[in-house]
Amino acid sequence: MSDSPSVNALAAPLADSLCAEAGRLRLAVSGGGGAPRLVDAGIACAGGIEAGRRIAEICLGGLGRVRVGGGDGDWPLQLTVASSQPALACLASQYAGWSLAHGEGKQAWFSLGSGPVRALARKEALFAELDYTDRHDAGVLVLETDKPPPQPVIDKVLGDAGLAPGGLTIVLTPTASLAGTTQVVARVLEVALHKAHALGFDPRAVVDGLGRAPLPTPGRDFLTAMARTNDAILYGGAVQLLVDCDDAAAEDLCRRLPSSCSADYGRSFGELFKAASYDFYKLDPMLFAPARVVVGNLRSGRTFAAGAVDRERLLGFWLGAA
Repeated sequence: MSDSPSVNALAAPLADSLCAEAGRLRLAVSGGGGAPRLVDAGIACAGGIEAGRRIAEICLGGLGRVRVGGGDGDWPLQLTVASSQPALACLASQYAGWSLAHGEGKQAWFSLGSGPVRALARKEALFAELDYTDRHDAGVLVLETDKPPPQPVIDKVLGDAGLAPGGLTIVLTPTASLAGTTQVVARVLEVALHKAHALGFDPRAVVDGLGRAPLPTPGRDFLTAMARTNDAILYGGAVQLLVDCDDAAAEDLCRRLPSSCSADYGRSFGELFKAASYDFYKLDPMLFAPARVVVGNLRSGRTFAAGAVDRERLLGFWLGAA
């Protein structure tokens, strides 16, 4: 894919704009010059929905648009995500696929890295499957964490991505913050692309895509916030994918994609996570998908639909919950 756009080149001005408007967005920026920039989007500062929206567009490598708008009468606030390069935007950039860790025991630090810098480091087999390589002198890493990364982690990112220190921007988004909750819910389209890939469907056959999901109040702690953002997608998320393939493949994708295909469907993610002893790897990976899926096949003109948004169940999880 030598003629593909550079997700890092497209994200760089978005990151510069985010830092330039940090005060208005209630963010804090440190470093810069010849050192990596660290953007605090909710640890020691308030952040906000607009900051989270813009961080989500950075995560998409400049190849996606995120909008905050009205939902229905029961839950007025909703995010809409769209991309005309969904495989690159969602999987080569937004997907939190880079595992970063340092230390042991109570002093251990861990986070999954997302954002366009992943396409510079190419530490995941996914990039070979996508046949995508990026080259740029600046990169952005987004971390869902409430603690800044230790220096050895920063050094690893710089080395793996081939960046000079001044070329790296790291955005820190705790899940239990407005910006963190927003940027996670804005992964509704990415979750669909990731499950499609897990089902064996070539994500490069997805020509265009749109997703939406309701935006919950952030939880007061990480586990509550994580449960709400996941439930927003599992029970309230809806996507429409435009694909180019034969009808059998399009129909099969649609039928198998919704979250209701999982035996774990029906309980809050928080309940499921607790039952799995807080181990992600004990959860059914097929659960992670939007609730409603529409697949339009550009080759034949046919449309397939499966699943349903369960607004009543979602409101039961959220309303009155601490």
